[in-house]
Amino acid sequence: MKEFLSQNNIKFAFLDISESLFNLKMYLKYRDFRPEFDEIKKAGRIGIPLIVVNDGEKLFFDRPDLDELR
Repeated sequence: MKEFLSQNNIKFAFLDISESLFNLKMYLKYRDFRPEFDEIKKAGRIGIPLIVVNDGEKLFFDRPDLDELR
């Protein structure tokens, strides 16, 4: 996903949830409370990779349409 964003000149901050407890907690805040994760959790999936736009305005689990990121 990082390569896709970089190749398309999309500015982003990459957070590795295994790097720190803080990063993991930020991810879990979305996973535990956002309805976008309901189907993902029902299917037994994790929901990674995740793209969060503007502090949670939009969430993407797959490669989004680039217009939605610009």
